[in-house]
Amino acid sequence: MLIAGVDEVGRGPLAGPVVTAAVILDPARPIEGLNDSKKLSEKKREALFPLIQERALAWAIGRAEVDEIDRLNILHATMLAMRRAVEALPIAPGKVLVDGNRCPPGLACPSEAIVGGDATVMAIAAASILAKVTRDREMVELDARYPGYGLAGHKGYPTKAHVLALETLGVTEIHRRSFAPVAKVLAGQA
Repeated sequence: MLIAGVDEVGRGPLAGPVVTAAVILDPARPIEGLNDSKKLSEKKREALFPLIQERALAWAIGRAEVDEIDRLNILHATMLAMRRAVEALPIAPGKVLVDGNRCPPGLACPSEAIVGGDATVMAIAAASILAKVTRDREMVELDARYPGYGLAGHKGYPTKAHVLALETLGVTEIHRRSFAPVAKVLAGQA
């Protein structure tokens, strides 16, 4: 049975999309060094990214945009992005293993949530790497379009520098208006 691992990146940031990935690994083409993306250096994640794409039987990226996050809430937007990643796989999995304590509803096959799965299930670890590298690269691109916010450094997370930039420069279209620090700045500008 083909097992797809699924993970997400970007639930906590104040800006940018939530990005998910689904990966079906090929047992005949193992990838050394897979681990939870948070436990790997940026250099190691960047080195593993093309290997996963090349050696996996299938992989896909899913996402939910800022307007979807604001409309649905971050949990439901994350579940939507996970479902999109699974549905985008070019090969249908027989089972989906999801990092965390909840599976996206509406999948076409059985699924199981595994807390800490990104450190114990290699397909989930591979998904965590694809999702993190994809989102990090996008935040670097957004940093060039929205200078002064420091997005390339903090990737949109609510650091002191990011909140100060919001207060100084204002809220952009890539900021999540439903998140408290952004809503607070917007309320202060009214």
